[in-house]
Amino acid sequence: MTGQGVTGHGTAGHGTAGKEEVTGHEQGRHVRVAVVGSGFGGLGAAVRLRREGITDFVVLERAGSVGGAWRDNSYPGCACDVPSHLYSFSFAPNPDWPRTFSGQEHIRAYLEHVTDVFRLRPHIRFDSEVKKMTWDGERLRWDIETSSGNLTADMVVSATGPLSDPKFPDIPGLDTFPGKVFHSARWDHDYDLRGKRVAMIGTGASAIQIVPSIQPDVARLTLFQRTPPWVLPRVDRAISTVERRLHQRLPFTARARRGLLWGIRELQVQAFTKRPHELGVVEQLAKRNMARTIKDPQLRAKLTPDYRIGCKRILLSSDYYPAIARPNVDVVAAGLSEIRGSTLVAADGSEAEADAIVFGTGFHVTDMPIAERVVGAEGRTLAEVWRSGMKSLRGASAPGFPNWMTIIGPNTGLGNSSMILVIESQLNYMVDYVRQLEVLGGRVALDARPSAVTAWNDKVQERMKRTVWSTGGCTSWYLDAEGRNTTIWPGTTTEFRRVTRRVDLGEYQVLRASRPRIPSQSQSRDEKVEAEA
Repeated sequence: MTGQGVTGHGTAGHGTAGKEEVTGHEQGRHVRVAVVGSGFGGLGAAVRLRREGITDFVVLERAGSVGGAWRDNSYPGCACDVPSHLYSFSFAPNPDWPRTFSGQEHIRAYLEHVTDVFRLRPHIRFDSEVKKMTWDGERLRWDIETSSGNLTADMVVSATGPLSDPKFPDIPGLDTFPGKVFHSARWDHDYDLRGKRVAMIGTGASAIQIVPSIQPDVARLTLFQRTPPWVLPRVDRAISTVERRLHQRLPFTARARRGLLWGIRELQVQAFTKRPHELGVVEQLAKRNMARTIKDPQLRAKLTPDYRIGCKRILLSSDYYPAIARPNVDVVAAGLSEIRGSTLVAADGSEAEADAIVFGTGFHVTDMPIAERVVGAEGRTLAEVWRSGMKSLRGASAPGFPNWMTIIGPNTGLGNSSMILVIESQLNYMVDYVRQLEVLGGRVALDARPSAVTAWNDKVQERMKRTVWSTGGCTSWYLDAEGRNTTIWPGTTTEFRRVTRRVDLGEYQVLRASRPRIPSQSQSRDEKVEAEA
């Protein structure tokens, strides 16, 4: 896909566009499409809708700016573990990435600039948290309640993402802790950690970036580790001025760079999905990486995983192990089980004193809170329907929820590549969905057939059985409460793009309305009169 390039970016101001955002969204408006969220998924959906010639849409954003997870996660050291040139839209290439692995501030600035380049701000309603979305089966529309007013829509695209709502463990005595407590995704920049005793709970992707960033400043850092991660070096460097100018003047060089990064990761997929035993070679590389820094055999034993590499997400860091080896860092090889005042008690009975607790305990991935707010055709919430496990058709459509689709839905996650590739594939599906509605004509909706959803899910789960995520011997956030992997896609991004290229109407029930079409603001006065007649 070709399109307008992004040739540089800084945090964009709102200016006149900000005024349009306020005046363009009045109470009770009806739109053709309502998009929820303004991270990569939501902004990508907005761009594709505009390029399809659809301007009658709104993006509902609960915060005051765009960015999604890259706005909310601003902790020290926050960066992407996917190379920059692969972690950007194909239709908005950025030749000016400053590093091979970009930091949070660069990715957020990129999203701000995409918003401006594609003139999306007039469509965005900021500070508009979705409270409830209810399907009106008689009028074939979604009634949407938000914190800034209500509206209706023919179709809803939910792009809230799985990493939007932080998860806190239920720790007895947490309310008695006298110090500071916050989640990595809600970092308190007003609280000074210098000279403090800090407890870091969790050893996931956020923690391995936070630990080396705060270790030099804190008096003591206690890391509570339930399960050690596999860590490989992150070969990060500044992208030279020469390289950036080359990408600017010869765009095909940036496309070639992106293609190479993509191709390498496609070749890796077989080991994750069909031949997990081949990952043993990578384990040896990870162990040698650890041994170079961690000389204490007892500490090395604590940090060595007992599951197959890849079962949990492989983490990239070149400074995590050096930070852990410093004298002011303690590793507790057990999870936090209780808090007694300022004393933190681990599951193994060991204790540590702390002035501040930072939770790096992940997000509500398999129990997304947005599902509690979506009420379908039978009066049940999506959360109720998904109580026995998330299921959808091609990661997009759930039965009983017509004209509603997710971006990064069930079984669309990746274990080794860029989620932007999956997002763009789902945007292709979204665009064809809209086209099919247009071809069918009139007041119409598509509702995924339960049989089609079951067939798709059964096929995905059957393929999942031999993957490293099922056979690797770990418990990860990819799994739901029943132990099913409802998060990861067990194939290549090429295959996912193929199976989401077109909407198969045979997998949907076509619903027709008995009431006239609700006129949207984009209709002329004569059209409105005709619709109301």
